[in-house]
Amino acid sequence: MKRIHVESSAPKYQSGKWSWDKKHESLHFEQHFDLEDANERYIDTNGYKFLRTLNQEEELIFRQVFVRPNTSYDPDTVVINDVRNLVFFLMPKQFLSMNFIEFMHKPSVHRLLHALIIYFDYFLRLVEFVLIRRDEIAGNMAQMQSEQTNEMKRIWSSYLSQYRMLTARNYCAILMGAGDMKKYYHTKEIVNISSTIKDRYFHEQFLAVATQIVWISNHRRAYYVIEMEMNRLFRSDYFILNRKEYPTFTPAEKSLLYGRNNKLVNYRFQSSPLIQELKNVADHDMPILWIGERKYRGSDPRIAELELEYMVPGPQLRMIDIAHGILGHPRLLYNTLLSLDWPSVRYHNFSSAHDPYYIIRQPSLRIPNIDEAEVRKMSRNLEHYYKVFRIYESARRNILLNWSNREKIKKYYLSGGVLRNITMRCEKQLEDDEDRPEVSEIVSDFLDMMARLRKKKIPLMGDATTAEATRPSNSQYVKIGAEYFFIEPDERRGRLVVPI
Repeated sequence: MKRIHVESSAPKYQSGKWSWDKKHESLHFEQHFDLEDANERYIDTNGYKFLRTLNQEEELIFRQVFVRPNTSYDPDTVVINDVRNLVFFLMPKQFLSMNFIEFMHKPSVHRLLHALIIYFDYFLRLVEFVLIRRDEIAGNMAQMQSEQTNEMKRIWSSYLSQYRMLTARNYCAILMGAGDMKKYYHTKEIVNISSTIKDRYFHEQFLAVATQIVWISNHRRAYYVIEMEMNRLFRSDYFILNRKEYPTFTPAEKSLLYGRNNKLVNYRFQSSPLIQELKNVADHDMPILWIGERKYRGSDPRIAELELEYMVPGPQLRMIDIAHGILGHPRLLYNTLLSLDWPSVRYHNFSSAHDPYYIIRQPSLRIPNIDEAEVRKMSRNLEHYYKVFRIYESARRNILLNWSNREKIKKYYLSGGVLRNITMRCEKQLEDDEDRPEVSEIVSDFLDMMARLRKKKIPLMGDATTAEATRPSNSQYVKIGAEYFFIEPDERRGRLVVPI
């Protein structure tokens, strides 16, 4: 294979493993693309082989062509789009259809992935607690469980059901074909016939990509737990494979992890746990379904806490002392594969007293008040005055075309194409482009771009996806931190704008 010569920078990540060379009696480093064992190179997700690592040539291509540009929002922090781009580069080539790529870049899918990351972040904590508690109550030195312990478990289980409820709400928006998902509805408008085989492969591909995104977002831990729970959520227990890597839970542990709404019936009438979660919603949990759609006004502290956790953007999670995996962490702490670069971490001198990103500290379960469930039932819900509108940065057409032509781009560079640095690209563009824009037009585009990044232009009400959208002339806004809040002139009604 021909090596790529790059003058700009050297690869940040070298993939491989160390082995002992008996002949020379020394350690020898083998890169993964030179290994004969395919298990070191790939990871199997729902029957599809995703790349586990990158060699140096692939890493350079990914960083040069497919990495999120610095002109996007929060380029110095890790966001969901960074994880999605990495998974797109690691996924098999049969996933590279324009229909699937456009689907994964839709705002509704982005919200579903956001809810899944939050859900699995809490789910893994609860699974860890279950496994530790299993060892504590077994053996000769077993501990006795009290009624307060069981009540605490019931509260944690209800918290997990609330996260599952948020995920189910975003998933149902996709199933119903609402808004931008109308194109992907499973039946035709006139003939009303579903494409069963096509939809099945589409659904399988989405689950595989979602599993990879959630796994990487959670520091690549508990892969088999994530894969098993992802298949259970979107299907049912009937579709969980009998693999030795999957953990087994007792009926009591399942009731804690899966909630009271989980029911297993005949497979002909079985619905997925996400749909079951929405069939029996308690009255005091109904405002959860409006989180992210309208501002909650009431006295329930749990819903206010859940709303804050869901609506605060990833780059600002450190301000409320919450961690959702690697989201919001500085990009310089991670290598190309979004794994922690421990030498960079050491230079930041994190400690238990100063650890805003939960790198040293271990995310834990908050011990709730025993009477918290009764307090929530007595809470009041007031009339809502504010509607929440999200800001979503849509992908340009050329980015989508790059992903659909990923294999051609890789083949071009691996066969002798040269990856140029910024100076070489500018010189090449000046030589090739005959119809160049005027200097005034270039300056104007640059100022518009900087105004968008500095958030001087405020998007329109609704899901704003363009940088040219500006705030309505008859509205006022105030800036709190990095966010803009709209207040219309009406005495009672107002509008609130926050990004996700």
